[in-house]
Amino acid sequence: MTNSFALAVRGLRRTLAIGCLSALLLPLTGCMYPDEQTPGNDASARQSVLAVQDAVDRYMTDNGVLPIVSADESVPKYEKFKLDLGKLKRMNYLGSVPNVAFESGGRNQFLVIDEETKPTVKLLDIPVYQEAAAVQRKVNDYMNEHSGGKPVGEELYPGYWSLDFKMLGGGEPDARSMFSGQSLTFMLDAAGTVWLDYGLDIATAIRKSSSAPSGDEDLRGILVAESYFVPVKSPVYHWVNGEPVAQPEAG
Repeated sequence: MTNSFALAVRGLRRTLAIGCLSALLLPLTGCMYPDEQTPGNDASARQSVLAVQDAVDRYMTDNGVLPIVSADESVPKYEKFKLDLGKLKRMNYLGSVPNVAFESGGRNQFLVIDEETKPTVKLLDIPVYQEAAAVQRKVNDYMNEHSGGKPVGEELYPGYWSLDFKMLGGGEPDARSMFSGQSLTFMLDAAGTVWLDYGLDIATAIRKSSSAPSGDEDLRGILVAESYFVPVKSPVYHWVNGEPVAQPEAG
């Protein structure tokens, strides 16, 4: 298969995928997804986020700080400020820890974003996070056994490659996007770090909006603004030549 033909096939696959996602979003008005149709955004998740948001707002007003667990500066943006739901309950800001929370046996970690400007409660999907962590362990083992060699396939973005799961001795896990319900592609960067590709979700959201993003805008914010969830293990995306492009890690 020639390089030009391979690129054409990849472009066709991406176009078809975006078309399918767009079809899923045809009923939308105003925002990316109506609450009742957003994958993962069932009534209990919505009610839980609203209840915890109210508790966080009142705690912040009374105490001047956020009820968060300390995190190292190296922790990524959308994993960093985890809420201490136990503290909110002990101090009577929450009547009970929501059932959807990890602390109550649920699948979500409650966290805060925009902590310095407008603290906003969001959910991190723990099973997807755990899938990415399990793949990272397999990649680390592979690199240790192959003198730093990486189990990669084609280049998806500059500095990001698809993972060759046959080289890892198994099939690709089915990690589902909380924004579209579609399967996410696992990627690997030059340092051997595992990421998940939200490019199609972002492209669909932008195509449904009325404004074009700026070149240096972190496009993940578009997904976060229209959902109760954050993109798990996601790189930064910028708008380049009419499509979202994952950006290499700084450093």
